[in-house]
Amino acid sequence: MPFAVHSKKAGFDMSEQFSHRSVLLDECIEGLAIRADGVYVDGTAGGGGHSYHIAEKLTTGKLIAIDRDASAIAAATARLSPFSERATVYRSNFSEVAEVLDALGVDRIDGMLLDLGVSSHQLDTAERGFSYQADAPLDMRMDRRSEKTAYTVVNTYSEQELKHILFTYGEEKFSARIARKIVEEREKAPIATTRQLSDLIKSAMPAAAREGGHHPAKRSFQAIRIEVNGELDAIVPALRSAMVRMNPGGRLAVITFHSLEDRIVKQTFAAMAEGCTCPKSLPICVCGNKPTAKIITKKPILPSQTELDENPRARSAKLRVAEKL
Repeated sequence: MPFAVHSKKAGFDMSEQFSHRSVLLDECIEGLAIRADGVYVDGTAGGGGHSYHIAEKLTTGKLIAIDRDASAIAAATARLSPFSERATVYRSNFSEVAEVLDALGVDRIDGMLLDLGVSSHQLDTAERGFSYQADAPLDMRMDRRSEKTAYTVVNTYSEQELKHILFTYGEEKFSARIARKIVEEREKAPIATTRQLSDLIKSAMPAAAREGGHHPAKRSFQAIRIEVNGELDAIVPALRSAMVRMNPGGRLAVITFHSLEDRIVKQTFAAMAEGCTCPKSLPICVCGNKPTAKIITKKPILPSQTELDENPRARSAKLRVAEKL
């Protein structure tokens, strides 16, 4: 499997700079239990940090680094260039891991890593529109080939849809007030920038809620980003597809950054480990489903204090690992 970049469409600049600290790096590498001759997938390559450390442990093994962000593809390509004989960079959504493996002629893998959520690079690149701390067009797309943007969500979704998204994905208790304010303001003129949206969200909240703690717009921006990129919808298909293609003993390691992601991963791993889907009221199993995995991390692994001191953005990270039976 020679080193190569695969993309269904062109559209990235190899000169773009991509900076991102790999969260729970040592813990991920240990959790994957990497074999030198194994085949591994990094489903969220980002700047190539985790990928690099996976690749350097391989000899005759292979690494497939996947990302849907063109900037990440450029950065991972550059970062993995020392491993030209064993690394392939592929532009796609990690939920399509089965399709990627088929396209590359790979039948089985020995491990997969997912580092969910938004990257530091995406947050820090103002023009991407992810940050409430900079003024930029409302975008928030991880894959800029996608049609749906934050502008689309903010300016075309109904008040009820906005309320649902803000409450469900952002766990924002003032979701109704914010949704109403968005609808009122966009009737005057479209809401086009992150600064407009951030100020609007702040104005919709009670004075006491604007003081101290997180920025008033943090939860709402998270919710809109998740909706734009379909982040939660991609998790279960990716986990199940990866486990189907996993060799016995292969590991699936997933880093999450908020409770919704973590709950999905925890429940999916639990279902894989339980196997049986019969109602609890039945005295014996009649479905015949067998466990396909065992959970390695009974409780999620959290960043050390040393890592938190060096990278405060890791504070909400949780790592869960499951192994194919």
